[in-house]
Amino acid sequence: MADFQQDGVILNLHRLGEPDLPLLEQGLNSYAQDLPPALILPCLGSDLNSPVFKAMLDELSGAHYLGLVVLSLGRSGRKDLAKAGKLLGVLPQPTLILDNDGRRLKKLLQEMSEAGLAVGQEGKGRAVWLALGLVLADGRARVAAVQDCDVVDYDRQMLARLLYPLLHPNLRCQFSKGYYARVNQRLFGRVTRLFVGPLLQALTDVLGPLPFLRFLAAFRYPLAGEFALNLDLARQLRLAGDWGLEIGLLAELWRRANPRRICQVDLADSYEHKHQALSPEDPHKGLARMSQEIGRTLLATLAGQGVDLSGGGLRALELAYGVRAEDQVGFYAAEAAINGLVFDLGEERLAVETFARALNRSIEQFAGDPVGQEPGCSWSQAAWAFPDLLPRLLSAVEEDGK
Repeated sequence: MADFQQDGVILNLHRLGEPDLPLLEQGLNSYAQDLPPALILPCLGSDLNSPVFKAMLDELSGAHYLGLVVLSLGRSGRKDLAKAGKLLGVLPQPTLILDNDGRRLKKLLQEMSEAGLAVGQEGKGRAVWLALGLVLADGRARVAAVQDCDVVDYDRQMLARLLYPLLHPNLRCQFSKGYYARVNQRLFGRVTRLFVGPLLQALTDVLGPLPFLRFLAAFRYPLAGEFALNLDLARQLRLAGDWGLEIGLLAELWRRANPRRICQVDLADSYEHKHQALSPEDPHKGLARMSQEIGRTLLATLAGQGVDLSGGGLRALELAYGVRAEDQVGFYAAEAAINGLVFDLGEERLAVETFARALNRSIEQFAGDPVGQEPGCSWSQAAWAFPDLLPRLLSAVEEDGK
């Protein structure tokens, strides 16, 4: 039997049977007539050479309800821009290419920084933040979705399901978050399974059942890169530039949105994209770095809400995490066994050890600098300092694209 439980924190929209894509798109075409939604695709120059990305664009060409597609391109050169333009030619929708390394864009960001506005560090978070600003400047949409560009066997029903709760006139959602099972002969999603989940449990053990922790724990895949939001909310959000993007985004939602208007949507029975290396020997790479930045963001967010993390609480947190993570390894061993999946107990324990060291580094960083890396400012804040900022952003992106 399919799961259709509701936990009472946010709306859960489950996948009950095979989705009827034509029916979904019929509704979206109707709901999106006045202000069709935008789609943001954060992408690296190296992704342009992947057959996965080309197949994704072919699939998206059938999403006729979209009014705009923005490719937010990072770590790229001039040849990549030309290639991106050619690849996007298969789409019937209007497209914009945002070159995150563009000269005019960087000059605009420097001007903002000199005026005292935080523009965040380079990374996916800033790429998404800039793309949201570009959608706001373009003015053709009232809702935007974000999807990763490395999804194997991409199906546009994922996008349809992500947008449907925001565009349906009776559902009234402001934000939807995708979730899915990371399974392909074995269990993936190690950072979620063995770091974020046990860490939230450990924080609850140490700090008590804080409403914010319950809110985060309600998301089945908090690190999913797929989400959609209305642009009134997008104007208010401050996004982290590093791997703390997803946790920082959920923290911003807790501050600025009504949980009753937030949902999570089951997008697929299985979801496969490129995997990061664990990198247990190098804390500056792979999942070791990712988990450290996530832990750092989570601690800073809790401190920003007035939670006292001084004294022995942080040491207790490390110990509680170790216990909770070890429990999870046993739970997932049982999950793999009953489903006939490959399960390497040594690899799972190595991952837990790597994440425990990452948490220790997060705690040390937090203790030395509780504020840490400031997220980017919101577009609403930026507009106070530069009333003409959004038109200038659009102009800079268009000129860099030439």
